[in-house]
Amino acid sequence: MNKLIKGIMILLLTVLVACGTSDEKEQSDGTNGSNDKPTLSVVTEAGFMPFTYLDKGEVVGFDIDLLAAVMDEAGYDYQLENVGWDAMLLSVEKGEADLAIAGITVNDERKESYDFSSAYFESTHKVVFREGEGITSGEDIKDLKVGVQSGTTGAEAVEKILGKNHENISKYDSNTLALMSLQSGDVDAVVTDNVVADEYVANNPEANVEMITDPDTFESEFYGIMFPKDSDVKEDINAALQTVIDNGTYSEIYQEWFGAEPDTDVLTQ
Repeated sequence: MNKLIKGIMILLLTVLVACGTSDEKEQSDGTNGSNDKPTLSVVTEAGFMPFTYLDKGEVVGFDIDLLAAVMDEAGYDYQLENVGWDAMLLSVEKGEADLAIAGITVNDERKESYDFSSAYFESTHKVVFREGEGITSGEDIKDLKVGVQSGTTGAEAVEKILGKNHENISKYDSNTLALMSLQSGDVDAVVTDNVVADEYVANNPEANVEMITDPDTFESEFYGIMFPKDSDVKEDINAALQTVIDNGTYSEIYQEWFGAEPDTDVLTQ
């Protein structure tokens, strides 16, 4: 092989290697720039089945699957920690956590302390009570002992009926504890979100409980992802949430957990 041919071959090999290196770099960088983004701290309260709860020590639920899809779309790695309701709210308010997800209702009072994503779930409240209690509306709980989760909109709804800090209102750290107190007879009824009530009644036929919904007493609410005020990542996460809703991923997750097609139109109202 003469020097000219050998030189040409070396030049061609050099070009091919350079092209291969360029392609590999583009693939490793990806399209979402995730290598340049920080790992986010996410907090939750895993006592809100089927949205966030513990299964063999692992935090699972509709919210957790939705979170994974949104973070993947936005290109963020994240660390999830189950800290409890009050600690969750406080850590976000102080900016110690980047965001929180746990069936958190968006309302005007919370907007004073936190920022929120667009709505991702419509909810209302139901009254769960022992069989034979004769409850037909939300107003029927006036003379009963009622269990609620402390710091929730369910607690606020009950206080509107019975009065703020009424002696017949028992506040618990989680909906799970409130429903256990109903089963043990410590309270006569529990007011909680409709999906949580549905899940509990369906999975505990031996509890001998009933439930009612009352749209005249309990208005619809919407869940959102919670951020500290002036969050640097809210815009990215919110855009990713909207994409997940628009591309059908949200509907797939919803159907897996609730066995029905979601009404996504209501989330944009």
